Amino acid sequence: MVSICHSAGLAGIAGYPVAVECSASSGLPRLDIVGLPGKAVSEAAERVRAAVKACALDWPVSRLTVNLAPADTKKEGAVYDLPILLSILAASGQIDPLPPDAAFLGELSLTGQLRPVSGALSMIFAARDAGKREVFVPLGNVEEAAYAVGVTVYPASDLRAVLDHLRGREKLAPCPRPTPVEEFAPGLDFQHVLGQQAVKRALEVAAAGGHNVLLAGPPGSGKSLMAKCFSTILPPMREEERLEVIRVWSALGRGAEAARMPGRPFRAPHHTASAPSLTGGGGASRLPRPGEISLAHRGVLFLDELPEFHADVLETLRQPMEDGVVTISRVAGKVSYPARFQLLAAMNPCKCGWYGTSRCTCSSDAVKKYLRRLSGPLMDRIDLQVAVQPVPYEALAARGKTQEESSATIRARVLAARARQQARYEGTGIACNAELPVDRMARDCVLTDAAQAMLEAAFHRLGMTARAYDRILRVARTVADLAGAEIIESEHLAEAIQYRQLDRLGLSGV
Repeated sequence: MVSICHSAGLAGIAGYPVAVECSASSGLPRLDIVGLPGKAVSEAAERVRAAVKACALDWPVSRLTVNLAPADTKKEGAVYDLPILLSILAASGQIDPLPPDAAFLGELSLTGQLRPVSGALSMIFAARDAGKREVFVPLGNVEEAAYAVGVTVYPASDLRAVLDHLRGREKLAPCPRPTPVEEFAPGLDFQHVLGQQAVKRALEVAAAGGHNVLLAGPPGSGKSLMAKCFSTILPPMREEERLEVIRVWSALGRGAEAARMPGRPFRAPHHTASAPSLTGGGGASRLPRPGEISLAHRGVLFLDELPEFHADVLETLRQPMEDGVVTISRVAGKVSYPARFQLLAAMNPCKCGWYGTSRCTCSSDAVKKYLRRLSGPLMDRIDLQVAVQPVPYEALAARGKTQEESSATIRARVLAARARQQARYEGTGIACNAELPVDRMARDCVLTDAAQAMLEAAFHRLGMTARAYDRILRVARTVADLAGAEIIESEHLAEAIQYRQLDRLGLSGV
């Protein structure tokens, strides 16, 4: 007898349907799993056998052959434990044939408990697109699985619960619809940042338009604190954005964490991070896994002490910053991960950190050598380059006496600017001004004659590249949106140009 249990697999963050076929025939009792199973899939035989005994079921005294179709695609992970066991029970006649419109995912413990699997949401979508109306998942995947639409998802704690549902004894309850709650860590609010009004304004512009930003200033000027507060003024993720984030995080087994994440992702890797840890990678025998830039998708990638990162690590960011996707090729195959992140970087202006003040001990050559670690092409991709000044004594002495602007107040202006952008780009797939393609710039970045003359003068004076020219226009578009203006005026453009501070000082890529 041959039985079929439907399931799904994962390649990168894309799911694909898998049919688990089991044939029970005469011969010496044994279990063979075919269909390019990985190591974890091959070991499923022992887990399934132990789970059957623990649940007081009968192990068939026959030769069992389990085929994972399509047979020419390598299967990885323990997600096939549950469908393999159910197909064996159906082939041996212990349960009725499995419903053709249902799919099953889950790793089995030796006692029959169901453990969560990686990539559950993507595999649920793959099953749904293959025509399945019901998907059974481990209880540990309930938070991410609840975001699946167009299919009924049943979370189960163990094998017995699944069998009772199939036999009609006790039906499982479907996943409830989650409600994300935005609760930021206490203390993360711009009202606790003293002074630095110009930097706060630059971060407001960056949040409103989704622009990359670099903060350059001496130690203790508040760069790291403002970077951590940056998430509190970003707009909430839209439904489709949260689904993208969950799918990426789920590929690493962290889907539940992404499902209950407050706000947008915020990743802050240490400056000793390697290139594969940022872009993604893994062993030669398996597909590459997502890296930090993909975990920061639709969120913020914060790189503190930017020049301390290895040059090859920073250069790997250039292509994803332009395309919003990273493609990794290894012996095991090629996979693409989304990487539309917002870069937020911080750095000291020199090795000692006090360049421009009497406290600096660095020579001119030492300063140039330190800044040369940041290549011109990388700096060209950073829209806002902001010089951070030390916090003045007056601001510190006024603590508790004056009220700084809160994150909620700043965020309200950011949301208003984003609403204008959404109305402008409705139906185009463009989320914010930073994603504005060049073929729409003439239409959406209209300048007055005075602004056009100012941009021409700045282009020649600063020696701008075409990329820097386009990025200044996008920033000016955001400044105009914050002001509620449809046409970019001279003051909007002037503010955008002055954010290229390292360009104006001649420190970019020297």
